[in-house]
Amino acid sequence: MSNLFPPEPPKPTPKAADTTLTVQNLSVDYLGRRGLVKAVRGVSFDLAHGETLSLIGESGSGKTTLGLTLIRLLPRAARIREGRIIYRRDGDEFDVLALKPGELRQFRWKECAMVFQSALNALNPVLRIAEQFEDTARAHGVARPQETRQRALELLRLVKLDPERVLHSYPHELSGGMRQRVLFAMSLLLDPQLIILDEPTTALDILTQRAIIDILRQLRQEMEFSLLFISHDLSLAAELADRVATMYAGTIVEVGDVYETFYRPQHPYTMGLIKAVPTVTGDMQALASISGSPPDLVNLPSGCKFHPRCPYATARCRQEEPALVAIAPGHLAACWRSEVPSSRPPRNGGHGEPARTAPRVGAFQVAS
Repeated sequence: MSNLFPPEPPKPTPKAADTTLTVQNLSVDYLGRRGLVKAVRGVSFDLAHGETLSLIGESGSGKTTLGLTLIRLLPRAARIREGRIIYRRDGDEFDVLALKPGELRQFRWKECAMVFQSALNALNPVLRIAEQFEDTARAHGVARPQETRQRALELLRLVKLDPERVLHSYPHELSGGMRQRVLFAMSLLLDPQLIILDEPTTALDILTQRAIIDILRQLRQEMEFSLLFISHDLSLAAELADRVATMYAGTIVEVGDVYETFYRPQHPYTMGLIKAVPTVTGDMQALASISGSPPDLVNLPSGCKFHPRCPYATARCRQEEPALVAIAPGHLAACWRSEVPSSRPPRNGGHGEPARTAPRVGAFQVAS
C-alpha cells in the first residue's frame, strides 16, 4: 500500500460494562479420520457495545468455526475443548457455554443472530418471506402475527426493500442481494445486541456489496448493535470495521484498530494479506501473493505456525510460538519480529508526508 498516513489514536480499551462479548481462551477441535483438527486454538478478544470487529484470514483459518461456536451451532464432530464466552446486556452477564437447551434457544436470535454466507440456503424455499418472519417470532414466544408483520415491514424498509412485494415472495423470486437483505432484516426482528455476519457478500457484485455495506453502517448507527464481521475480503473489512483481527491456523495473530492494522501491520501474515489486494486507485503496483499453503490443522508445525511461509522466520520462530502481546496501545500481535522496534514499519509507511485523504484497500475506503 502506498501513501499511507498515520492512524487515528487508538480507542481506549472498553470496560466490562461497555463490553457486549468477551471470549477467553476458546479452543475447538473436530474429530476427523486422521485425528483431531485444531480449528480454533486459544482465541481471546473483547467486543464493545456498538463496535464492529472484522475477522480476516484465508479460508480454513477458523473464522466460521469461531462464529458458530459463539452461538453453539457446531456440528456433532466438533468439541469445545476449553474457554469461556461471556455475554453482557443491561448489567447482566452469563457464559454462553453454560446455557441449557431452552436458554440457548432464547439466546439465539433474541440476543445474538447470525447471517450465513448463502442466503438461498438459509431461507426455507417453500415458505413465503412473511411466513419465515412469523416462524422466527413464534419460535421465541412472540405469538402476535400483526405485530410481527408490522416489525417486518419496518425492517424491510430499513434495508431498502419494497416490503409488500418481498413479504409475499418466495426466496427464489428474489435476487441474491435482496435475499441477503431479507436475512439482515430477519436477524434484527427480535432486537438482538450482537450480529454475526459470515461472508455476507460472497458471490454478489461490487455494486450490491456497496449497497449492503451502506445499509449495515446505517443500521448499526440507528440500532447500536455490536457486529462481528467474518470475511476474507480485506476491502470490506477496511470499509466497515472499527477493529480488525487476523486469524491464522485457528488463532488470532494480530488485532488492532482498523487504521493501525492496515497502515502499520505488525504480523507478516497481515502484511502479506494486504499486499495481495489489488488497488483501484493510486500507483500501479505488482501483487505479491503469500508463498506456500495454510498448515495442516491435524499436524501443525512447531513454533510459530506461520514460519514455513514467513520471509522473516528465524530459528526462534521455528522453535517457540509467540504469544499475542501488546506492541502499541490497543494493538496486539503474535510475532517475535514485532518485539524489535527497528523492524517495525514507520508510522507514515516510509512514503514521506502522510496522505491527507484516506487510502483505499481494494475497491473500498478504510472506515473513518
